[in-house]
Amino acid sequence: MRYRLTFITGMAVGYVLGTRAGRERYEQLRAGAQKLARNPAVRNTAESAAQGGRHAAVRALDKVRPLREKLGQRDARAVGEDDWGTSNT
Repeated sequence: MRYRLTFITGMAVGYVLGTRAGRERYEQLRAGAQKLARNPAVRNTAESAAQGGRHAAVRALDKVRPLREKLGQRDARAVGEDDWGTSNT
């Protein structure tokens, strides 16, 4: 409930401040954001970050894949008894 109240309060404050600033200020902020997004340095940094993320994901998958295979083999074995010697039924 506390988070909901905080969210609603934030929305109300944002609405009041946004209506006071008006449409002209909104358009200025939007134009600035578009200019920033078109900046070559920002684009290069974003692309580098995306490539780094893809590379990290591939490395993580390479580390997890053998574990998944090992767990899959263990699950196939575990039809009768588990490691504690008890039945799975």
